Amino acid sequence: MPSTLFLRLLTRSAWSSSRGVFMPAAAAALPPKSTSIRRFGQTAGRSKAAGEDDPRLKETLGREIADDYATLRTNYASPKLPVVLAHGLLGFATLELAQLFPPIEYWHGIRAALEARGVTVITPSVPASASIQVRAARLAEQIAAAVPAGTPVNIVAHSMGGLDARLMASPAFEPELLSRSATAGRRLNVASLVTVSTPHHGSSYADHVIAALGPRRFERARGVLASATGWSDTGAFEQLTPRHMDAVFNPATPDHPDTAYFSYGAMTDGPPPLMSPFRVCHRVIEEREGPNDGLVSVRSARWGSYRGTIKGVTHLGLINWTNRLSWSVRKMLGQKETFNALAFYLDIADMLAKEGY
Repeated sequence: MPSTLFLRLLTRSAWSSSRGVFMPAAAAALPPKSTSIRRFGQTAGRSKAAGEDDPRLKETLGREIADDYATLRTNYASPKLPVVLAHGLLGFATLELAQLFPPIEYWHGIRAALEARGVTVITPSVPASASIQVRAARLAEQIAAAVPAGTPVNIVAHSMGGLDARLMASPAFEPELLSRSATAGRRLNVASLVTVSTPHHGSSYADHVIAALGPRRFERARGVLASATGWSDTGAFEQLTPRHMDAVFNPATPDHPDTAYFSYGAMTDGPPPLMSPFRVCHRVIEEREGPNDGLVSVRSARWGSYRGTIKGVTHLGLINWTNRLSWSVRKMLGQKETFNALAFYLDIADMLAKEGY
């Protein structure tokens, strides 16, 4: 998946030559075990896991969701309004690698599960790594082309898609920026926005990567990505730093008073496996922000009415990109599967229906 490949690129493209031994700069920049940098919620001189005794942790996590979405229920209510699924950074609606292989969906099986229960689903595709402003404009154009003027919609957004949707729904959004004449100047009616592990306050891993690579090597990494993928616009990366989100984007992007905002966060059960693309990311974010899903912390994911923290799932697991082999091994060891993405999104649809959307 593109986001997994890019994570590996960032952690391997810059190198440190300390003591004549080359190592990934992203890993080399991590503080050693004896560092004086404190983990989230950890006092000096302690070696306990991040936040173990911190009274703030429960407040941060809110409702802890352990296995509420482990299995599908028999009945789910369906919202009366269309549901827009907004993808995240480096995402897509459908990816076709070759004619011999079936197309890959970002919302792996989720759209089909919703449609099977009568939900009208729209899956726009915005520029993978463009700025929030560009992505929001493309998102608005595609939604406007899919629904009659004035039709309210629900948006369910994963990761950066939540930032695109927030800007598009905000009174600060300028519909005049839309490029298609049929939709130019048309403001969309967003009834509700549900964000899933969206970095509303940025991700400290973005800071880490930029600092570890340095300006020149960071630009080189972006160039490699652009050459490999054809993504010429990579304006998203600098915008995802905590400083930009809290000092620039959030103050300039007020919530719409007529839009209902809901959010979910997620966290893994301990460090990801050794070969996981999220292993380094998770450690960096845990030390700086606390519990996270490998890319976005729980604290950063909170916006509007916080519905809770899903435990034991990664950033990609939230969109059904779960390692089935891993779960098969766990089942052989007697462990139960605790998260089913289809059950999660059907429950979101059920919640929206019961809220009147």
